[in-house]
Amino acid sequence: MRICVSSTGKHLDVPVDERFGRCTRFLAVDTETMEFEVIENDGPGLSSGAGVNAGQKVAANKCDAVASGHFGPKATSTMSAAGIPGYVFGSGTVREAVEAFNAGRLEEGC
Repeated sequence: MRICVSSTGKHLDVPVDERFGRCTRFLAVDTETMEFEVIENDGPGLSSGAGVNAGQKVAANKCDAVASGHFGPKATSTMSAAGIPGYVFGSGTVREAVEAFNAGRLEEGC
């Protein structure tokens, strides 16, 4: 499975970005191997539509799920329409978010 995590950096041991739509990037992580791809997000530079844009980017990159600190209503609608569940992860690293997802400790948030 491939989960996209909103990230503040470009490796697994950086903090999760609490913002889904306005995070600077996502790490698309294989939940079995922990191999990942960096996906840059356009959200910080957009005046509006950041949540929709981020949801479309996640769907286009074939992610099966998303983890972030917070999802806005437009992001929630976009993710729901794409059939991609979003999980809330309050604070910690990208690695910790994936480990919590694998252990079933994350609540679905969108």
